[in-house]
Amino acid sequence: MYAVFIFLGIVLILIFYIIGVYNSLVKLRNQVKNAWSQIDVQLKRRHDLIPNLIKTVKGYMKHERGTLDSVTNARAQAMGAQTMGEKSAAEGLLSGALGKLQIAVEAYPDLKANQNFLSLQEELSSTENKISFSRQNYNDQVLFFNNKTEMFPSNIIAGMFNFKEEEFFEIEDQTEKKVPKVDFA
Repeated sequence: MYAVFIFLGIVLILIFYIIGVYNSLVKLRNQVKNAWSQIDVQLKRRHDLIPNLIKTVKGYMKHERGTLDSVTNARAQAMGAQTMGEKSAAEGLLSGALGKLQIAVEAYPDLKANQNFLSLQEELSSTENKISFSRQNYNDQVLFFNNKTEMFPSNIIAGMFNFKEEEFFEIEDQTEKKVPKVDFA
């Protein structure tokens, strides 16, 4: 008789443990999704600023068509990226194109003094910093989630309920790991 109660107690403890681990995995997965949405907001803001920047710069930089086209193409590629790997690569290309634009702007002192340009430059710089912070937060959340899905015994429950490892948001090229400096002054 006592053996039945002990067995039922062990089963209940096991059920509550499974529920607890499952709920913690759901919570971590949702934190990863939230962290990604924060990056996505900043990337959209960045993508929205670029056409205004190009429009402002275009009037001054008549001989820099290739640079402007590379920024525009990189933006389009970044906006069309679907997977985390594609987004990482495309955003790295966009950062590189913006860096080349910065170098080209150095030859145009009138542009560097334009108030609209200075305002856009400040907004873009602020957005780049927010993207960097958001990417760090996202990668931290992915690390927590991936650890939970890979460590014993929670990995058993993660496997039972099909929790899959999340991908980090990394910039591929070592030269692109720095936040592009967009201070044109």
